[in-house]
Amino acid sequence: MVVLTSMKTLEQTFDNPLGIPTDGLIVENFINIFQEQTMAGYFVNSSVVTLFSVSFTLIFAAMIAFGITRLNDWKGNVLFALFTIGMMIPPQVNMVPLYSLILNLGLTNSLLGLVLVNISSTIPVAVFILTGFMKTLPKELLEASTIDGAGNWRIFTKVVVPLSLPSLSATAIFLLVMHWNDLLYPLLFITDNAYKTLPLALLDFQGQYSTNYPMLFTGVLIASVPMVIMYIFLQRYFVAGMTSGTVKG
Repeated sequence: MVVLTSMKTLEQTFDNPLGIPTDGLIVENFINIFQEQTMAGYFVNSSVVTLFSVSFTLIFAAMIAFGITRLNDWKGNVLFALFTIGMMIPPQVNMVPLYSLILNLGLTNSLLGLVLVNISSTIPVAVFILTGFMKTLPKELLEASTIDGAGNWRIFTKVVVPLSLPSLSATAIFLLVMHWNDLLYPLLFITDNAYKTLPLALLDFQGQYSTNYPMLFTGVLIASVPMVIMYIFLQRYFVAGMTSGTVKG
């Protein structure tokens, strides 16, 4: 339905919402959405925000998860519990204080502000996933590395990260989908058209009294294509990451 509607006119959509266009499939919607709606700029904004958000969230979460597993006592449990509590707080609860903070920092209407908010909001779930995997790594292997004279940083970079690649890949895919499709934070912090992301830009096709469904569905289709392509090529890493650590050898 999304594909067919994106290739109809508004009149055809209302005349036969579920049918095939009677005048043949049209591509003008795809041309117009890039020429008139500057969709290419929104696409770049979403790509920049998603790339940096996912990258830094993975880096910080992996180091935190490694630190929690290395503590291996009540301190590690308390630290893990704090991040778990962070998953329980709905983003909507933090909107007012978060907006006040970003406003005071002068980061509204900026991609940097979105990246920082995304990192802080998704680190808890990333830490939760990666900690669960790293706890399944053989302790003997880490102890052997310590005996050989490796410090924590070398153990992390040379031993833990290579072994955690399946889990890191699965977490990256999970975070990528979250950040790419995020509407709440761009809607909260972005008002300048130059910094809009794709989900926020799609709201322009919805008015108070009418909605341009062909253009809206065209935008939805364009925004979905990167996710579909990514999952097709990375699904084996996603499945491996989700199942790794569930059975010990």
